[in-house]
Amino acid sequence: MYLAASLDAISAVLTVEREHQQRPVYFVSRALQGPELRYPQLEKLVLALIYAARWLRRYFQAHHVEVLTSQPIRQILLKPEKSGRLAKWAIELGEHDIDYKPRTSIKGQALADFLAEVPAEEEATKSQPTKQELGAPPETWILHTDGAASKEGSGAGLVLTSPEGEEITYALRFDFQTTNNEAEYEALLAGMRLAKENGVKHLLAYSDSLLVANQINGAYERKDQRMKKYVEEVNRIAAMMETFTVKQIPRSANRKADALSKLASAAFDHLSK
Repeated sequence: MYLAASLDAISAVLTVEREHQQRPVYFVSRALQGPELRYPQLEKLVLALIYAARWLRRYFQAHHVEVLTSQPIRQILLKPEKSGRLAKWAIELGEHDIDYKPRTSIKGQALADFLAEVPAEEEATKSQPTKQELGAPPETWILHTDGAASKEGSGAGLVLTSPEGEEITYALRFDFQTTNNEAEYEALLAGMRLAKENGVKHLLAYSDSLLVANQINGAYERKDQRMKKYVEEVNRIAAMMETFTVKQIPRSANRKADALSKLASAAFDHLSK
C-alpha cells in the first residue's frame, strides 16, 4: 500500500507483488473537507490509510498488508501522547494485520502522488466558471471528464460531484481502441450515463477538450460521421435531463480527471476490469 497527501486531497494505491513485479490492484482518492484541510501532513497520510482500510476492507481482512512509506506513521500511531483522533485511528487500524516498511519502489508511490494532484493554483480556479456564474440551478451536479488514448490502450477519468460536495470517482478502461477525440467523447458519455443512473436532473460538465465542447455547443462543424454520432448520443442523454451544459476548461483545472484517464489508459493495462 502506498499513500499520498496534498494540500486538499489524499490517495492510496494497493498493489500486489507477482513475479517480482508490483501490480496495481485498487486505488482510492478523496478530497479533504473542513477541518481535514488543516491536518498535519502525517495525519493526512494516516487518514488516507484509514479510508483505504474502510473502502478495501475485504482486502485488509483477508491479507497481510505492508504500508511502504518514508514517513514515521508507525511511530506516531504508537506514541502515548498522540491526539484523540490518532488514538481512535490506531484502534481502528489495529484490527488489521498491517506492517510499516521503508519505501523502496517509487512506481506505486508515483501513482499515489499522481492521484493526489488537484488544481490548487489560483489561476486554475479562476479559469473554471462556477455554477452561479453560469446561472445553473443550485441542485446542479458537476462532472469533470477526460479521455486518454495511448499505444497501451484507451481510458477515461470521471469525477461526479453532488451539490453537497460528495464525489463519485471512476477510472474506466476501454476494451476497444479510440483516438484522443473519441476517448474524450467516450469519457463524457460515460459520465453522463453515470449521472443519469444517479437520478441527476441538472448537470454541468467540464471537459478540457475544445473540440468536444465546441462541437456539442455548435461552435464547430461536425464533418466527421463518428463525431456526429457522438454529438447525437450526447444530445439524446441530455434530453433526459432538465438542464445540461458542457464547458471547456484548461487541463490545469481538470487534473484529477486527467490523472485518472492516464492511469486507466496506461498503468492498468494488465487488469481485466
